[in-house]
Amino acid sequence: MLVVMQTGASPEQIAHVIEAIRSLNLTPHPLPGAMRTAIGITGNTGAVDARSLEVIDGVKECIRVTKPFKLASREMHPADTTIPLGMTTIGPGNFTMIAGPCSVENEAMIQQTAEFLMENGVKMLRAGAYKPRTSPYSYQGMGREGLEIFKRVRKRTGIGIVTELMDTENADAVEDATDIIQIGTRNMQNFALLKRVGQARKPVLLKRGMSATLEEWLMSAEYVMAGGNYQVILCERGVRTFSDHSRNTLDLSVIPPCQSLTHLPILVDPSHGTGKRAYVPAMALASLAAGADGLLLEIHPHPDKAMSDGAQSLDFAGFKKLLDSLRKLAVPLGKKMN
Repeated sequence: MLVVMQTGASPEQIAHVIEAIRSLNLTPHPLPGAMRTAIGITGNTGAVDARSLEVIDGVKECIRVTKPFKLASREMHPADTTIPLGMTTIGPGNFTMIAGPCSVENEAMIQQTAEFLMENGVKMLRAGAYKPRTSPYSYQGMGREGLEIFKRVRKRTGIGIVTELMDTENADAVEDATDIIQIGTRNMQNFALLKRVGQARKPVLLKRGMSATLEEWLMSAEYVMAGGNYQVILCERGVRTFSDHSRNTLDLSVIPPCQSLTHLPILVDPSHGTGKRAYVPAMALASLAAGADGLLLEIHPHPDKAMSDGAQSLDFAGFKKLLDSLRKLAVPLGKKMN
């Protein structure tokens, strides 16, 4: 249920409604808007008696939310969500680039990549300090040492950091070292991990599970938001199908229905979606045309020498060429590249 306050409702009236919701053993979620405040309600297993709330001073109306994902739904939050970061903004009107190597290999490479990105107007670097790999014998990342590299590079360059959190044990360390916490496809339904990042102070980038429906994906976002962290960014990274021409099937058709159901921003990862660098530029441009709010791309100074996912990583020259094409396309689409 959504409690809509009257325009000009006082802080005391809003606080009274919040306390009344808590007295019903339910959880209130204040959602300030440009004109008025709304208060979402979660925690109910049955219908909430709206009459007990509608009579409180300052309440305009109570609206039932039909979607199972309450906080992520446009029914509860009609306006698009904007995620402000110190170095950029993710959300409506923007097309945000996040790029970097699959994994942290050494400090010099991360420093080089960060400097290249900043020189080209890209303010967010992605790389994995911890790497979930199909084989236990593949490179697993640098772990805590990789997080320390992030801190030093961020301090020297001012670039924002996006990296994956794989377990609750390392949650504090990852949150401290990064600006956006990534939850990978294999952990989209790791509910203990989702609950933990729901308590985090940093935005969460939630990748779609490789076989997840749109509703399952949004329900995972709901887990994070129910914990009090409303800064969720969705990321389409391809799903498993019978096709064998690419690593995954990049489902750009999910963007319009996703945007009709939820207010959360959605990025696209064409690197994992295709698995082949030759296909990445076309799918990146298609993502912009389809209405995505940004891209998560893998780049590497020397892809053929990368310790993981080199086959799907662009080199610096290829990435710069793609940036030029994206900037040209962004203009008629009314998007600001950042």
